[in-house]
Amino acid sequence: MAENGEFADFYAATFRALTLQLYAYTGDLSEAQDVVQEAFSRALPRWSKLSGYDDPAAWVRRVAWNLATSRWRRARRLLDLTRHQRPEPVAGPSPDRIALMEALTTLPPRHRQAVVLHYLVDLPVNEIADITGVAEGTVKSWLHRARAALAITMADWAPAGRETEDV
Repeated sequence: MAENGEFADFYAATFRALTLQLYAYTGDLSEAQDVVQEAFSRALPRWSKLSGYDDPAAWVRRVAWNLATSRWRRARRLLDLTRHQRPEPVAGPSPDRIALMEALTTLPPRHRQAVVLHYLVDLPVNEIADITGVAEGTVKSWLHRARAALAITMADWAPAGRETEDV
């Protein structure tokens, strides 16, 4: 137990100075605190050996500097990788998709949920019944009513010069 008290005294006496050194190196106080804390975390299980060193703070400092350098290298490597990647342009939603999304919003929430789970997620009726906690017949009824409502809503939507598609 005296060993833990020794370590606590060592920590209290050196944490601030080491953090300031690493802050000057990293330019980020939070990062400096993280690497110094990690270095102390690694020192604690080795304290019986480190306490015999002439300067145990030198060991903690070296570990903290190594951690900061490793983090800097990882960040730089990530930056290099992402700098050369260009995001692929993604086409916006088609008019049909927009119309369908708007039509779905007109459905009652349970009908909309059934349609999404059945037609977009491709779940069978029995799984939808399990998810929603209702009988399979209820799910079938929701799907039937939703399809009927969507057919009416989508029939009203036809962009100029386009034939209406079956829903």
